[in-house]
Amino acid sequence: MRARKAIAVLMMTAMTVGMLAGCGDNGENESGAAAGANAGSEAAGTEAGAGAETTANLAGTKITFLNSKGEVQTALEDMAMVFEEETGIEVEILACGAGESPYTRITSAYNSGTAPTMAMLDNTDIVALAEEYAVDLSGEKWLAECEGQTLSVNGKVYSFPFCVEGRGLIYNKAAIEETLGSEFDPSAINSYDALKELLESLRAAGMENPVVISKEDWTLGAHQLGFIYDTYDGTTEGSAEVIQQLKDGSLSVADYERFNQFADTMDLLLEYNINGDDPLGALYEQDPIFLVDKDAAIWANGCWAWPNLVDAGAFTNDEYGFLPFVLGNDTTDFANNGIQASATKQVMIDGEQATEEEIAAAKEFLNWLVYSEEGQRMLVEEAAVIPACSNNEYQPIDPLGKDIQAKMAGGNTYSSCFVAPADHWSVLGASMQKYIAGESDRETLAGEIDAYWTSQE
Repeated sequence: MRARKAIAVLMMTAMTVGMLAGCGDNGENESGAAAGANAGSEAAGTEAGAGAETTANLAGTKITFLNSKGEVQTALEDMAMVFEEETGIEVEILACGAGESPYTRITSAYNSGTAPTMAMLDNTDIVALAEEYAVDLSGEKWLAECEGQTLSVNGKVYSFPFCVEGRGLIYNKAAIEETLGSEFDPSAINSYDALKELLESLRAAGMENPVVISKEDWTLGAHQLGFIYDTYDGTTEGSAEVIQQLKDGSLSVADYERFNQFADTMDLLLEYNINGDDPLGALYEQDPIFLVDKDAAIWANGCWAWPNLVDAGAFTNDEYGFLPFVLGNDTTDFANNGIQASATKQVMIDGEQATEEEIAAAKEFLNWLVYSEEGQRMLVEEAAVIPACSNNEYQPIDPLGKDIQAKMAGGNTYSSCFVAPADHWSVLGASMQKYIAGESDRETLAGEIDAYWTSQE
C-alpha cells in the first residue's frame, strides 16, 4: 500500500487551488451515466437567449473565457466545443495558472488591453471589479432561475453564478465504520464534544491520526478561517457585519466567540493531524490518498476536492460526505447542524474592451449553460458541479455533490459567502500556516487578524 501511495504521488499532477474553488490544474473528472433523467428544459438549445436568429447572426464570433476553477478546465473546453457546434460561436477557455491569483490575472489583462470576454472569478473579485469593468446583467432571463444565488453589487447583478460549492469536514464513511466496527451516523457529530469523542474512538481503535489538514494558504486562509465570518449568523450580510466590526475596531478577534470556537476545533483537528509531524511539509496531492486508503477518515476541505479524491482512487459509489466544521457545544447551533454552501464562482462579462457582438455571444453562452439540455447536462456530469439555477434537474454524480444537494434540500446548509479583499487568503493564510506549525499561538493569530482588518480602508 505504501509503495502504491508513493507511485500515486509521483504520477499525480501537483495542484494548487485558488481561493474558494480553485486555480488548480487538474481537469480530469470521473464521468458516469446520466443521473438526471428528463432534465431537459423547454427552452433547450439557444431559444432561451436572444433567439435562434440572433445566434445565427453571431456565428463566427470568437470570445474568450478565463477559468479560475482548474479542475473543470477540460470540461469547459469540451463544453465550448459542443457550444460552437450548436451555435457557431467559438469560445476559447483560458486557464488560470497554478498558484496564480485570479484577481491579479484579470487586472493585468485589463491593464494590457487583453481582457477576456468572460471571467470566472470569486465573489470578492466580482465586488472589486464589477462596477468598473463588467456588463450589467440585471435584466437577464436566467435571474429567475437562480433566485437566491446571485451576487448583488449596489443593487445590480454583474455576474452569473456558475455553481454552488460547500465546505466542512469531508468524511470517508467506510474508513470510520471499518475502524470502529460499527455503523456511523454523521448526524450525531453536531458539537465539539461529539467530534472529539469520534476522534478519540478512532485513535483507540487503531487509526492513530484520523484527520487530514492541508497546508495551502488558500484552504487555511479562506476555507478554514472563513468560518469565523460565515457563521456569524449564516448569511453573507451577517459576515459583512462582523467584518465591518473588525475593520472599525469595535470588535477584537480575541473577544469574538466564533473565533475562539474555531480555534478550539482547529486545535482538536491538529491534535489528530496525519501531517502533524511536519504540517508545512504536507503535500496536497498526498492528502486525498490518506482518506481514500483509509489511513485517515476526515479531511477539512470542500466539494471541489472530489477530482483529487478520484485521482487517489475514489469512486462515485463510495460513501463520502460532509460533517459540519463544528463550533462549540450547542447542538441547536446552525453551524453544528449543517455546512456552508453557496454560489461561489461567478462569471462576469467584460464591458470595457469587448465589442457588442462579443458581449452578445458571451450572453448566449451563459444562456446555453442555463437553458440548453446539453449545457445543463455537461455542467453537472462533465464539470461535476452543483448548478446554481433551479431549472437544472440533473443530479450530481459524485457523493460530495449529492450530499450537499441533499443537505440543501433538507435545510442543513447556510448560505453565507464572506467577501474579503483579494489578499485575505494569502496574508491570513500565512498567519494560519504559522499557527498550524506551532510557530504562533492563539493570541498572536488573533492579533494578526485584527491588524489585517484594521488596516483596511
